[in-house]
Amino acid sequence: MRVKTAKGRKLSSTLWLDRQLNDPYVIRAKREGFRGRAAYKILELDDKYKFLVPGARVVDLGCAPGGWCQVAVGRVNSLGERSGKKVGTVLGIDLQEVDPIAGAEIHQLDFLSEGADDQVKAWLGGRADVVMSDMAASASGHKGTDHLRIVALIEAAAQLAFDVLEPGGTFVAKVLAGGAENEMQALLKRNFTKVANVKPPASRSDSSEKFVVAQGFRGRAADREAEGVEAE
Repeated sequence: MRVKTAKGRKLSSTLWLDRQLNDPYVIRAKREGFRGRAAYKILELDDKYKFLVPGARVVDLGCAPGGWCQVAVGRVNSLGERSGKKVGTVLGIDLQEVDPIAGAEIHQLDFLSEGADDQVKAWLGGRADVVMSDMAASASGHKGTDHLRIVALIEAAAQLAFDVLEPGGTFVAKVLAGGAENEMQALLKRNFTKVANVKPPASRSDSSEKFVVAQGFRGRAADREAEGVEAE
């Protein structure tokens, strides 16, 4: 499908619209009822790393428009539609209001606010098995600045994950390829037994995004130190 440049529309907008209308993932998302092509990124990551299992308790940070929650609902069986499988929980968090999703509990919350971790655990009724994030900081137009912003955002998401994850849990987050994330990678490697960086097929080839999948959460540092003291 070709899109003609309309009067008053920028060429960049026309090119974006042309790409959207001809993107096979966009077309597939509409056909399969997902709220966006991003749903296939988490599907592909889970196909490879198997973290969205029936019975899992999942927190989706920055969940709008809801595609990742939709995927999680089916995979963790939060609606109880898969007979004989454990029933999971999907909790979506976002700054803005998000349209309801069957099988997911959606809350409007700034995860950076004080006490957000306790609020998340209260909504879950315990700790999470998976914390995932497809968030990106607002673009400034300056590549270096945008990279630093998203790294800071994901570091903040990781800190919340450290507070709410069960030992053995998984943290999944979008990052942008660049040179400022070394400290974040080191932080994750200290707190998880396995850390992988991957670009799923659904990520556009011209995008600098990639995803970090950190599995085998070692437990909160305070808890580990306490166990060490007790062991001695």
